[in-house]
Amino acid sequence: MIDLTLSPLLSILIVFGLMLILQLYTYLAGFLRLALFKKKPKNTTHPPVSLVICARNEEDNLRRFLPLVLEQDYPNYEVIVVNDCSFDNSYDLLKELALTYRHLKVANIKEVEGREHGKKFAMTIGIKAAQHETLVLTDADCYPSSNHWISSIMDAYEPGKEIVLGYGKYERKPGFLNLMIRFDTFYIATQYLSMALRGKAYMGVGRNLSYKKNLFFQVKGFASHIHLDSGDDDLFINEVATLHNTAIVIEKGSSTVSEPKTGWKAWFHQKKRHISTAKHYKAEHKSALVMEPLSWYFLYFSAVAGCILQYNVLILISGLLLRALLQIAILHAIARKMDDADLGWKAPFLEFIQRIFIYPMYFMTTFFVRKRKWR
Repeated sequence: MIDLTLSPLLSILIVFGLMLILQLYTYLAGFLRLALFKKKPKNTTHPPVSLVICARNEEDNLRRFLPLVLEQDYPNYEVIVVNDCSFDNSYDLLKELALTYRHLKVANIKEVEGREHGKKFAMTIGIKAAQHETLVLTDADCYPSSNHWISSIMDAYEPGKEIVLGYGKYERKPGFLNLMIRFDTFYIATQYLSMALRGKAYMGVGRNLSYKKNLFFQVKGFASHIHLDSGDDDLFINEVATLHNTAIVIEKGSSTVSEPKTGWKAWFHQKKRHISTAKHYKAEHKSALVMEPLSWYFLYFSAVAGCILQYNVLILISGLLLRALLQIAILHAIARKMDDADLGWKAPFLEFIQRIFIYPMYFMTTFFVRKRKWR
């Protein structure tokens, strides 16, 4: 009788090989498309645009950032700011700005005792108030990276496209926390933008997102997930994106920029809010998102086990080095396109810190974070 039992050492090598193949596939079949992505030709027409911002107690941010939105180099657009029950001076500021900027419109929601609502209600009010078919969405606490931000988004639209996904990055500041926040955001964007290029768009970020008004009303807005506090961006895209209707934009000047958190607890709180909707994604998207980090852990654990047992150490190290070099080359090309060039060549180190230390810390602390409404 032939003994088909595999030795532990051979099993380690097989697991390592399979996980390495999965990792290389992620980069070559997925991320490489984004690295090679070319900017669309400039659109010679300028369709009218309605830009929608929801704000609650954002007086300081509106004062600093809203003029950058209102002074875009685009000939035909309106800006609708939904002032959602603010108890600061946001409404007075908006009325003052509307005297200077004629294309600024303000929708004011007054608080009614005993009635609570989330951001999706405010967003729906803004979209209903929009006069134009093409919507561009952003947040009050971020700003466009250039005055041709809207133009870049509109250039991405072509026949058959109803959604444009953009990149919402964070300001570069000193400190290790800032580096990790920026890398985490960059890597998530790399994932969802690459998937969109493959016809498998599963999310977008509300601070840099565009879609058609008609598409919103076709699915009755946020009706399918109105019971959830979050999901006005990612769950909506997860529902309406198809194989052919989604485009992306990543050229310099097409991103939005936000101020990063300055403490680990605050960042973990923010991450909890952002990923709380992931369990509601379609099964195929959840599987794809779980497979990549899972294969990474098995890759490194099998490599460590093989090295401890001194089994084919050269093969194991060579495989890890191959993956690291490919990762640096592809992510650096993507990071340059996104104007975050310093992140690409640091990727292997930042990824290791992220998955060995940051993720475990996040999952240990996330259960102690209080649930928040609206934002």
